[in-house]
Amino acid sequence: MALTKEQIAQRIAKELKDGYYVNLGIGIPTLVANYIPEGIKVILQSENGLLGMGPFPVAGKESADLINAGKQTITTLPGSSIFDSAMSFGMIRAGKVNLTVLGAMEVSENGDIASWKIPGKMVKGMGGAMDLVASAKNIIVAMMHTNRQGESKLLPACTLPLTGIKCIKKIVTELAVLEVTENGFKLLERAPGVTTEEIISKTAGKLIVEREIPEMQF
Repeated sequence: MALTKEQIAQRIAKELKDGYYVNLGIGIPTLVANYIPEGIKVILQSENGLLGMGPFPVAGKESADLINAGKQTITTLPGSSIFDSAMSFGMIRAGKVNLTVLGAMEVSENGDIASWKIPGKMVKGMGGAMDLVASAKNIIVAMMHTNRQGESKLLPACTLPLTGIKCIKKIVTELAVLEVTENGFKLLERAPGVTTEEIISKTAGKLIVEREIPEMQF
Protein backbone atom coordinates (compact mmCIF):
# COMPACT_ATOMS: atom_id res chain seq x y z
CA MET A 1 0.00 0.00 0.00
CA ALA A 2 1.43 3.37 -1.02
CA LEU A 3 2.32 5.80 1.77
CA THR A 4 0.41 8.98 2.47
CA LYS A 5 2.28 12.29 2.42
CA GLU A 6 2.25 12.23 6.21
CA GLN A 7 3.85 8.79 6.25
CA ILE A 8 6.57 9.95 3.83
CA ALA A 9 7.35 12.77 6.26
CA GLN A 10 7.28 10.35 9.21
CA ARG A 11 9.83 8.08 7.49
CA ILE A 12 12.11 11.00 6.67
CA ALA A 13 11.98 12.12 10.30
CA LYS A 14 13.85 8.92 11.18
CA GLU A 15 16.87 10.35 9.32
CA LEU A 16 17.18 13.22 11.81
CA LYS A 17 20.02 13.14 14.30
CA ASP A 18 20.45 14.89 17.61
CA GLY A 19 21.84 18.39 17.22
CA TYR A 20 21.03 18.74 13.50
CA TYR A 21 20.11 22.06 11.96
CA VAL A 22 17.46 21.16 9.38
CA ASN A 23 15.79 23.12 6.58
CA LEU A 24 12.39 21.87 5.43
CA GLY A 25 11.28 22.80 1.92
CA ILE A 26 7.77 23.58 0.71
CA GLY A 27 5.19 20.78 0.44
CA ILE A 28 5.66 17.33 1.96
CA PRO A 29 8.94 18.32 3.73
CA THR A 30 7.14 20.79 6.01
CA LEU A 31 5.23 17.86 7.52
CA VAL A 32 8.47 16.45 8.97
CA ALA A 33 8.16 19.05 11.77
CA ASN A 34 5.24 17.04 13.17
CA TYR A 35 7.24 13.80 13.51
CA ILE A 36 10.48 14.70 15.30
CA PRO A 37 11.48 11.49 17.15
CA GLU A 38 11.41 11.54 20.93
CA GLY A 39 14.77 11.88 22.62
CA ILE A 40 16.50 13.97 19.98
CA LYS A 41 16.72 17.73 19.59
CA VAL A 42 16.88 19.30 16.14
CA ILE A 43 16.64 22.96 15.22
CA LEU A 44 14.44 23.69 12.22
CA GLN A 45 15.54 26.58 10.01
CA SER A 46 13.36 28.48 7.54
CA GLU A 47 14.99 30.62 4.87
CA ASN A 48 12.58 33.50 5.46
CA GLY A 49 14.42 34.06 8.76
CA LEU A 50 13.65 31.69 11.61
CA LEU A 51 15.46 29.19 13.81
CA GLY A 52 13.47 26.99 16.15
CA MET A 53 10.24 26.08 14.37
CA GLY A 54 7.88 23.74 16.15
CA PRO A 55 5.00 21.61 14.82
CA PHE A 56 2.08 23.14 12.96
CA PRO A 57 -0.37 25.02 15.23
CA VAL A 58 -3.68 23.49 16.24
CA ALA A 59 -6.79 24.95 14.63
CA GLY A 60 -7.75 28.25 16.20
CA LYS A 61 -4.27 28.90 17.63
CA GLU A 62 -2.60 30.15 14.43
CA SER A 63 -0.70 33.45 14.30
CA ALA A 64 -0.59 35.22 10.95
CA ASP A 65 2.74 36.75 11.99
CA LEU A 66 4.48 33.37 12.23
CA ILE A 67 4.92 31.66 8.87
CA ASN A 68 7.47 29.44 7.17
CA ALA A 69 8.96 29.92 3.70
CA GLY A 70 5.86 28.33 2.18
CA LYS A 71 3.62 30.90 3.93
CA GLN A 72 2.12 28.27 6.24
CA THR A 73 1.42 29.27 9.83
CA ILE A 74 3.82 27.65 12.29
CA THR A 75 4.73 27.55 15.96
CA THR A 76 8.03 28.47 17.61
CA LEU A 77 9.83 26.65 20.40
CA PRO A 78 11.49 28.14 23.49
CA GLY A 79 14.81 29.69 22.45
CA SER A 80 13.75 30.30 18.85
CA SER A 81 15.00 33.40 17.03
CA ILE A 82 13.72 35.53 14.16
CA PHE A 83 15.97 37.51 11.82
CA ASP A 84 16.17 38.83 8.27
CA SER A 85 16.41 36.74 5.12
CA ALA A 86 19.97 37.90 4.43
CA MET A 87 21.20 36.36 7.68
CA SER A 88 19.23 33.22 6.97
CA PHE A 89 20.85 32.74 3.57
CA GLY A 90 24.21 33.51 5.15
CA MET A 91 23.69 30.46 7.37
CA ILE A 92 22.75 28.34 4.35
CA ARG A 93 25.64 29.48 2.15
CA ALA A 94 28.11 29.02 5.00
CA GLY A 95 27.15 25.35 5.26
CA LYS A 96 25.57 25.62 8.70
CA VAL A 97 22.56 23.48 7.70
CA ASN A 98 23.19 19.77 8.36
CA LEU A 99 20.21 18.42 6.45
CA THR A 100 17.84 19.81 3.85
CA VAL A 101 14.57 18.08 2.92
CA LEU A 102 13.15 19.20 -0.43
CA GLY A 103 10.31 18.33 -2.73
CA ALA A 104 11.06 17.60 -6.39
CA MET A 105 9.42 17.29 -9.77
CA GLU A 106 12.19 15.02 -11.08
CA VAL A 107 15.39 13.41 -9.81
CA SER A 108 17.95 11.78 -12.09
CA GLU A 109 19.85 8.58 -11.39
CA ASN A 110 23.06 10.60 -10.81
CA GLY A 111 21.45 12.89 -8.22
CA ASP A 112 20.39 15.92 -10.29
CA ILE A 113 17.19 17.60 -9.10
CA ALA A 114 14.52 19.62 -10.93
CA SER A 115 12.23 21.24 -8.41
CA TRP A 116 11.18 24.71 -9.43
CA LYS A 117 9.86 25.21 -12.97
CA ILE A 118 7.70 23.56 -15.62
CA PRO A 119 8.19 25.39 -18.95
CA GLY A 120 5.04 27.23 -20.03
CA LYS A 121 3.60 27.45 -16.53
CA MET A 122 3.69 30.48 -14.25
CA VAL A 123 5.88 30.06 -11.17
CA LYS A 124 6.67 32.35 -8.26
CA GLY A 125 10.39 31.73 -8.58
CA MET A 126 13.06 29.35 -7.35
CA GLY A 127 12.92 30.50 -3.75
CA GLY A 128 15.82 29.23 -1.66
CA ALA A 129 16.16 25.88 -3.40
CA MET A 130 19.25 26.67 -5.47
CA ASP A 131 21.16 27.98 -2.45
CA LEU A 132 20.10 24.97 -0.40
CA VAL A 133 21.17 22.34 -2.93
CA ALA A 134 24.49 24.13 -3.50
CA SER A 135 25.31 24.44 0.20
CA ALA A 136 23.64 21.70 2.26
CA LYS A 137 25.79 18.84 3.52
CA ASN A 138 23.01 16.28 3.07
CA ILE A 139 19.83 16.48 0.97
CA ILE A 140 16.85 14.15 1.12
CA VAL A 141 14.03 14.46 -1.41
CA ALA A 142 10.40 13.86 -0.44
CA MET A 143 8.36 13.27 -3.58
CA MET A 144 5.79 11.13 -5.33
CA HIS A 145 7.27 8.29 -7.38
CA THR A 146 5.17 9.02 -10.47
CA ASN A 147 3.30 11.99 -11.91
CA ARG A 148 -0.46 12.22 -12.44
CA GLN A 149 -0.11 10.41 -15.75
CA GLY A 150 1.62 7.49 -14.02
CA GLU A 151 5.02 8.35 -15.52
CA SER A 152 8.13 7.90 -13.42
CA LYS A 153 9.72 10.96 -11.81
CA LEU A 154 12.93 9.02 -11.13
CA LEU A 155 14.70 9.30 -14.46
CA PRO A 156 17.93 8.55 -16.33
CA ALA A 157 18.20 12.34 -16.81
CA CYS A 158 15.93 15.22 -15.77
CA THR A 159 13.87 16.79 -18.54
CA LEU A 160 12.92 19.95 -16.60
CA PRO A 161 15.21 22.90 -15.73
CA LEU A 162 17.68 21.84 -13.07
CA THR A 163 17.88 23.20 -9.56
CA GLY A 164 21.11 21.37 -8.69
CA ILE A 165 23.58 18.85 -10.12
CA LYS A 166 24.68 15.60 -8.44
CA CYS A 167 23.51 16.79 -5.03
CA ILE A 168 20.75 14.42 -3.88
CA LYS A 169 21.72 11.68 -1.42
CA LYS A 170 18.44 9.93 -0.62
CA ILE A 171 14.81 9.89 -1.84
CA VAL A 172 11.65 8.87 -0.01
CA THR A 173 8.52 8.35 -2.09
CA GLU A 174 5.12 6.79 -1.42
CA LEU A 175 6.62 3.50 -2.66
CA ALA A 176 10.23 3.33 -1.52
CA VAL A 177 13.38 4.66 0.10
CA LEU A 178 16.22 4.97 -2.37
CA GLU A 179 19.86 6.02 -2.13
CA VAL A 180 21.55 7.83 -5.01
CA THR A 181 24.84 6.09 -5.85
CA GLU A 182 27.43 6.44 -8.60
CA ASN A 183 25.71 3.55 -10.38
CA GLY A 184 22.09 4.70 -10.09
CA PHE A 185 19.22 4.50 -7.61
CA LYS A 186 19.75 1.84 -4.94
CA LEU A 187 16.56 0.43 -3.45
CA LEU A 188 16.82 0.35 0.36
CA GLU A 189 13.24 -0.09 1.62
CA ARG A 190 9.76 -0.55 0.21
CA ALA A 191 6.45 0.73 1.54
CA PRO A 192 4.37 -1.87 3.42
CA GLY A 193 2.53 -4.05 0.94
CA VAL A 194 4.37 -2.64 -2.09
CA THR A 195 6.34 -5.19 -4.10
CA THR A 196 9.83 -4.75 -5.44
CA GLU A 197 8.45 -5.50 -8.90
CA GLU A 198 6.07 -2.53 -8.70
CA ILE A 199 8.92 -0.21 -7.73
CA ILE A 200 11.04 -1.51 -10.61
CA SER A 201 8.18 -0.95 -13.08
CA LYS A 202 7.69 2.65 -11.91
CA THR A 203 11.35 3.67 -11.89
CA ALA A 204 12.64 4.85 -15.28
CA GLY A 205 16.21 5.43 -14.12
CA LYS A 206 18.67 2.65 -13.37
CA LEU A 207 17.57 0.83 -10.22
CA ILE A 208 19.91 -1.37 -8.19
CA VAL A 209 18.27 -4.20 -6.25
CA GLU A 210 20.93 -6.17 -4.40
CA ARG A 211 18.97 -8.23 -1.90
CA GLU A 212 15.59 -8.97 -0.40
CA ILE A 213 14.19 -5.50 0.23
CA PRO A 214 12.72 -4.91 3.72
CA GLU A 215 9.54 -2.98 4.39
CA MET A 216 9.80 0.49 5.94
CA GLN A 217 9.52 0.75 9.69
CA PHE A 218 7.93 3.75 11.40
